[in-house]
Amino acid sequence: MKFLRSTAKRIIVKAGRRGGKTVGAAIRSVEAFLSGGRVLYAAPTGEQTEAYWYEVVRALQPAIDAGVYGYNRTERYIERPGTKNRIKAKTAWNADTLRGDYADLLVLEEFQLMCEDTWEIVGAPMLADNNGTALFIFTPPSLQGGGGSRARDPRHASKLHRHAQADTTGLWEAFHFTSFDNPYISRIGLELVSSSMSLDSYRRELLAIDDDVETSWLVYNRFNEALCKVARFQIPSNWPVCTGHDFGIANPAALFLAEAQLPLPVGAPAHMRRGDMVVFREYCPGAGYSITDHVVAFKDMTQGYRVSRSVGGAHGEDEIRQGYSAHGWPIAEPGINRVNVQVDRVIGLMEQNKLFIIGDMVGLLAQVSNCMWELDDENKATNRIANEARYHLLAALRYIGSSFIPSALMGDQRTRVSQKC
Repeated sequence: MKFLRSTAKRIIVKAGRRGGKTVGAAIRSVEAFLSGGRVLYAAPTGEQTEAYWYEVVRALQPAIDAGVYGYNRTERYIERPGTKNRIKAKTAWNADTLRGDYADLLVLEEFQLMCEDTWEIVGAPMLADNNGTALFIFTPPSLQGGGGSRARDPRHASKLHRHAQADTTGLWEAFHFTSFDNPYISRIGLELVSSSMSLDSYRRELLAIDDDVETSWLVYNRFNEALCKVARFQIPSNWPVCTGHDFGIANPAALFLAEAQLPLPVGAPAHMRRGDMVVFREYCPGAGYSITDHVVAFKDMTQGYRVSRSVGGAHGEDEIRQGYSAHGWPIAEPGINRVNVQVDRVIGLMEQNKLFIIGDMVGLLAQVSNCMWELDDENKATNRIANEARYHLLAALRYIGSSFIPSALMGDQRTRVSQKC
């Protein structure tokens, strides 16, 4: 396994099941420990951690028995007494569960199931003291099932792998191998298993292939995250605001959008244009709130701004809209009631990079990353949204988004939204 000898400080491995990635991680970990380093391994499930720990203990057992190293079975760490030289395995799936340590080598296995903040908020700073090394290991996840994933974006590990492949600085090195690349696994057994797997499962679980096909499955794959996911900046009070609403007792949702004006304020991306829309607030409080409660929250979130238009609800939800109007928050019915046409309007804005989302809108961004078309028996996208009823923030977006018609002006004029807030 070539990743064992990589000298990069950031190593990411995309591999098929039973491809040997856990054994490889254990080998690299033991070598780092024997060299005097401090090693921390984390995985989101106890079963995965046990598999790794079995290999580590087996390799170090003679030295443990000889009293060279101390071994804590309960906390799952081995250390050289009186030093910082230690190897530890723990269960972690987000920033909070990883906190409280530092490392020369940090191994995050089944990284696709971890929340992104595991690395971004806690993992990366852990390595700062000694300029440590990070090893990410994952198998491509299925977008059709959440399973035990804590990730906001189920494709975040694959995106990081692509980033590593494109790196030219030497900081990153990316590796990819399949289950069939493991010479110690039964070929007959693999063939037997693969014969009962779907094409998607075979590609993902054994060949560790995902992105090229999956992109076409995503409803909002035209959202340019690199360009249109932006850091928070202060929305000026003179920017018109409009809101989109999805009703429901259990999962009400609302989005607040501002229409960009020139000159741009400090902190706004320089490529933002007049008329671009910025999602700067999201609202999804959960169950147990009345219309009065919602209206109070809406007015608080828009204090100091001029709300020019609020749109929401399906065609048959007039009574709910009337209830909001009676409480001082008038909401209009969408001009378009067909879901796919509403979605198409939002996609049109995304195609022209007219829709910006503040980066801390984690609920909306997660739904954009997860929402996909239903697939037919041949894994081809249909025109129906899978589990459409669960995407309440996206419903609010398409309700208000259907009010905007993306249009390209002739000549040198820039693209604009022809009907605005």
